[in-house]
Amino acid sequence: MTFLALFILIAGFIIGLGAVTVIDIHGFLGRKSSYWSEATTRTHKVTKPLIWVGISLVLIGSLLIYSDELLVGQLAIIALLVLNGLFLSFRVSPYLLEQERLGKATEVLPASWQRKIMVSMIMSDIGWWGSVAILCYHLTS
Repeated sequence: MTFLALFILIAGFIIGLGAVTVIDIHGFLGRKSSYWSEATTRTHKVTKPLIWVGISLVLIGSLLIYSDELLVGQLAIIALLVLNGLFLSFRVSPYLLEQERLGKATEVLPASWQRKIMVSMIMSDIGWWGSVAILCYHLTS
């Protein structure tokens, strides 16, 4: 394992998981609050690209560090994160931006959207933290 590979992987976690944590907290607070609903819409414009940067760096770092079954597990998690990110980027984000354009950014999201976003958030958190767990296992075994 090289210094650069580990640095790239950890940088991906810092950038991606940091952005995920910020948007998760905003989204959780926005479930019943018009103030936080609007803040979430605005915040996601920054966190969305940071999450994609994080996923990309984790992918690069993983390819450089892991082999065999750890790489397969890590790639499965990354695939989950990518699919989840595609849903968020091409379904949720356009919806939020349209709500903002219509002057409805302060409205609390309908329950159907909240459920979809909650499932997405859970998948994201499990994926990111599972990926961190793989690194911890790798470093300690």
